[in-house]
Amino acid sequence: MPEQQTGLVITAHPGDFVWRAGGAIALHAKRGYRIKIVCLSFGERGESQFAWKEPGATLAKVKAGRKDEAERAASLLGAEIEFFDCGDYPLDLTEQHYDRMVDIYRETNPAFVLTHALEDPYNFDHPSAAHFAQETRVVAQAMGHKPNAKYKYSAPPLFLFEPHQPEMCNYKPNLILKIDEVWEQKYKAFQILAAQKHLWAYYERVALNRGMQGSRNTGVPMTYGEAYQRLFPTVEEELK
Repeated sequence: MPEQQTGLVITAHPGDFVWRAGGAIALHAKRGYRIKIVCLSFGERGESQFAWKEPGATLAKVKAGRKDEAERAASLLGAEIEFFDCGDYPLDLTEQHYDRMVDIYRETNPAFVLTHALEDPYNFDHPSAAHFAQETRVVAQAMGHKPNAKYKYSAPPLFLFEPHQPEMCNYKPNLILKIDEVWEQKYKAFQILAAQKHLWAYYERVALNRGMQGSRNTGVPMTYGEAYQRLFPTVEEELK
């Protein structure tokens, strides 16, 4: 029996993995992949607008609420989730966080990694998370890092999911993933994120736009899509 493949998602805040990669998560989970999400923060300071408008809101209450939302959204999409609780606005990533992330790369040996775009002038947590994902991806290859550890790992392909305003982030997608068969699942995950309900309609329009672009450019009938930017080249034996 072939070994189960894993996909790894590294996200700054809870909403990010739902809006930007929920389709890919659900689709690959449906295909039998183990999907692990590493959520660096609960988005408690800058990503919880509606939660802070609730009477009696405190940092502890907002964190607990966002954690609950993220866990339920991940479960609905078919993924497991681990929180680093490093705070947001800004992220405060420590040596312990780097060490744990390297261990996760080695433990999961993922077939692919999804994370943020490299630039985002509106939200510096996002490129910080992308840099963290890339740096630990490389460190995990270093034999001198925990040299006595036994592991099977090769650096996986890395895909950048779509930022909120791609034209401001130097983001140039070169892959559109058809997510029609899991769209309803992704939209139900949207509805779990009550602290960011102002984004539900926005990201539905994004999915429809990418679906139209994918269909028009490839001839493959599709309604909903997600855009990704492959960071490293593939190796092929023929052009196609």
